[in-house]
Amino acid sequence: MEQSILLCFLAYTALLFGVMWLTSRKADNDSFFRGNRRSPWFVVAYGMIGASLSGVTFMSVPGGVYYGQFTYMPLVFGYVIGYAVIALLLLPLYYRLQLTSIYTYLQQRFGIHSERTGALFFVLSRLMGSALRMYLVVYVLYEFVFSSWGIPFWIPAVIFIVLILFYTLKGGLKTVVWTDMLQTTFLILAAVVTVVALLRNMNMSFGELMKHAAEGGYTRMFETDFAHPKYYWKQILAGAFITITMTGLDQDMMQKNLTCKTLRDAQKNVMTSSLLFIVVNVLFLSLGAALIYYAANTGMQLPTNAAGQVQADKIFPTIAFSLNQFTAIVFVLGMVAAGYSSADGTLTALTTTFCFDFLHFDKRGWSEARQTRIRKTAHIAFALLYLLVIIAFRPFHTQSLIDTLFDVAGFTYGPLLGLYAFGLFSKRTVHDKAVPFIAVVSPMLCYILKAKSPDWFAGYQIGFEILLINGLLTYIGLLLCSTPTTQAMPPSDSAPNH
Repeated sequence: MEQSILLCFLAYTALLFGVMWLTSRKADNDSFFRGNRRSPWFVVAYGMIGASLSGVTFMSVPGGVYYGQFTYMPLVFGYVIGYAVIALLLLPLYYRLQLTSIYTYLQQRFGIHSERTGALFFVLSRLMGSALRMYLVVYVLYEFVFSSWGIPFWIPAVIFIVLILFYTLKGGLKTVVWTDMLQTTFLILAAVVTVVALLRNMNMSFGELMKHAAEGGYTRMFETDFAHPKYYWKQILAGAFITITMTGLDQDMMQKNLTCKTLRDAQKNVMTSSLLFIVVNVLFLSLGAALIYYAANTGMQLPTNAAGQVQADKIFPTIAFSLNQFTAIVFVLGMVAAGYSSADGTLTALTTTFCFDFLHFDKRGWSEARQTRIRKTAHIAFALLYLLVIIAFRPFHTQSLIDTLFDVAGFTYGPLLGLYAFGLFSKRTVHDKAVPFIAVVSPMLCYILKAKSPDWFAGYQIGFEILLINGLLTYIGLLLCSTPTTQAMPPSDSAPNH
């Protein structure tokens, strides 16, 4: 089986490089950073599904049904609200100011220290979050494929990063928009094929499966205990703000949206993505119910750790590999697609942020050739950092990675939420040099608050809402370091073209 998996991996990679060759011909820096502003909105919308899902949804959402049933869905309902805010509030701002890096807005509104603070928090958050997504892909493929060959963990990690580096180095975003579409297809295909295989093995229809899953309590969607971290209203609210921050204030996700030809196209893209996201998450949760019911129905032993606890992230691969060779191969291709989609856009966005928000190289009058050299150097450097995070995280993989991912997001995206909220809803002038201090202190206070909340609030556990608290503390800090002003935000006709 390992040889078949390797051949399919090579074939899929060759297909990606074929897409790269087609899309990167005559590519320049404008192609890398902006996709020449010519991306069809429906291609971006479909590809955004794969970029949003990645390996975390592919693995942790189905496996998470074992402990959390369908309580992930209220979070997804909140996503739709967040996407509406992005379409109606943030996208018009970004298109009006003609931004390439969305953190240029912070420089125009507050100053250069604010711009670099926002950009730095994005770099830290996206580097960690995306590397964790990529780590899960490498981890699973290593456990189920490469370890049997005696290959060290770091080798497949290096292989993935080098391949991604090669196919994004020239075309950048112009290539990523199209490869994301391909990767979305394989992610969804892997889930559908596995569900069909499970149904055939159990000789039942999908409706019968969901009926049995509901009777077993696996499809419970709403947690009604207010003190629980996954209380459904908290989930809906958190989902909305997670989307606003992790998509609307995230250079990786918004850079793809900004490649659409017009604002209207970008808005259609975002709203279409939000509806598709509901359908796809229902599919992955249903897959989780099918996996768990199949294991219970056949007496299959689920994977456990040394303490005897079921490892949710290993449920999907364990069963996929046990069904037949075809499901194993399709699963691996889905994981490979998840791995590529986690990293390609991220490397492009990190490079963009460094070039525009730290070097401001578009303002320096450098030649196209010099900008290309700097851009490629930064791209390679971020790829190396990405690889180091993946390798260094392995000893710390102790819980479902979707929980780890949202923990990271709550602490790193909170200051961005506070900064943009203050910029959009207040006309006060902030002392720019105080912004980095505020942005660091707020997450530190939130960390203490989250750790002590059960003791301080009669057992109440702070969950995803830490993001809101973090943003609120940042907003209050900015308010305290601001002065009244009648100056409006920069008008569109005076904004530099970034």
